[in-house]
Amino acid sequence: MTNAAVEHIPPRPGSVGTTPLKVLLVTHSLPPADRPLANVGGMQSVAAGLARALEEHHNVELHLLALRASWSETGHRTGPFLVNLLWKIPRVVRTESIDVVLFSSMVTATVTSLLGGRLRKQGVKTAAIVHGNDVTLPVAVYQRIVPRVFRSLDLILPVSRATRDECVIRGAPISKLRVAPNGIDIAHFEAPRDRSAARSQLSEWFPDPSGSLCSDTFLLASVGRHVRRKGFAWFVREVMGLLGPEVQYWIAGEGPETSSIAHEIARRGLERRVRLLGTVSEEKLHTLLGAADLHLMPNIPVPGEIEGFGVVILEAAACGLPTLAADAEGMRDVVQEGVNGYLVKGSDARGFATRIAQLADDRMALRTAGRSALAHTKAQFDWRVVSDKHVGVLSDLVRRV
Repeated sequence: MTNAAVEHIPPRPGSVGTTPLKVLLVTHSLPPADRPLANVGGMQSVAAGLARALEEHHNVELHLLALRASWSETGHRTGPFLVNLLWKIPRVVRTESIDVVLFSSMVTATVTSLLGGRLRKQGVKTAAIVHGNDVTLPVAVYQRIVPRVFRSLDLILPVSRATRDECVIRGAPISKLRVAPNGIDIAHFEAPRDRSAARSQLSEWFPDPSGSLCSDTFLLASVGRHVRRKGFAWFVREVMGLLGPEVQYWIAGEGPETSSIAHEIARRGLERRVRLLGTVSEEKLHTLLGAADLHLMPNIPVPGEIEGFGVVILEAAACGLPTLAADAEGMRDVVQEGVNGYLVKGSDARGFATRIAQLADDRMALRTAGRSALAHTKAQFDWRVVSDKHVGVLSDLVRRV
């Protein structure tokens, strides 16, 4: 079986004495099993986390049709995968007596525009998680398909109010919409660690001849695919010059904007204060978040794109790190002011600089905010909590006449 093959995962039986909900999860967002870093991002981590959570849920019998491919392979392998789904889904629905087909994004849900009627005749319900860019993608032919997909689905699960609003704009019926947040596996992350030890480890992994990362450094960290809407290049260009020399900014990840970020660093002579780390392992990511003082999401508006949620906010909180984010889009649903982070008006360089300076002046309060962020995320966004909500909504859908 190749990394892009459709796979059928044997189900985990439900609890004794119960009739488990039979869910077929369909996703094109999983990395190769032997190369987990080959396809990373918010949508990818959500698909993997949701699959694990449903597989372990006491009242779910999970079946999975998945495309496993690297980020570079996904573009040209998604088309054949979707074509295969046109016969794979009805077959699995029939042979396994599926109750509901759950699509992990609008990309895979596009097949319902052709399959919807057939699946209804088979007595199965359909639902799709909508992340943001998978509904706003500014491609004319895709935007013509989106309303048809909404009509063919029985349930639409936007991950935030901002994504819900984008669905409504494109014709999604209000009656089909239920906001369902993303989640993370808290147990998968390390408990907040001693920052000095974490910084020593970072210095070993990413040596700096100047040895400038020390206990007094106020370390900002960003994690994510380097695309324009993330605002990384904007922050380097517009904000770093407004901050004191004790502030450093370390950025993990790669993407089409990496060269632009590097250009802004060099142009402003910020090589000693801004570091590009590239794609990092899970261990290094957790260490970075454990070493930092503040997680940063300085998103800027980009036509046709949206930050539907911001899973990395939850990941930072799981490591005891609060987030400073642009007050925009799906981040408004995730960041609660003073609970797990702080919001600043988007594209407001002075506003970002002022808030960072305020937070840097009271680091004990910032540590308290990190503990609050961890507790809040554990209570509201752990996959065990979130998957219960998903299963409840899907169960209600299946019972609906």
